Amino acid sequence: MAKKKKWKNLDGVVFSTNQDFDYQYNEDEQDETLAANEQDLRVMLDKKQRGGKKVTLVTGFVGHEDDLKDLGKFLKSKCGVGGSAKNGEILIQGDFRDKVVDLLKADGYRVKKSGG
Repeated sequence: MAKKKKWKNLDGVVFSTNQDFDYQYNEDEQDETLAANEQDLRVMLDKKQRGGKKVTLVTGFVGHEDDLKDLGKFLKSKCGVGGSAKNGEILIQGDFRDKVVDLLKADGYRVKKSGG
């Protein structure tokens, strides 16, 4: 496996002649996870660029990636299907819009069904 080069992450630094220069790396800053009643989630059916397969898409989650993955795991287990959770979105394989909306409302989330 190739090592990630440290200097590739330098953003905006071209060259420094100072021998004592130490670049401050920007760590991935994540938003603080909002409480369930403050989240505004949208549940929709999507089949674009998926070979005609339908997926239930949950968008609008604000918070840490770990919390998103935990919520995705909960929804996938309750629906009994696979999926993924990344980039603020949860994908659940199949059309489970009504079930997902009911599960999220039971957990205290503000949820709206969007799309057709």
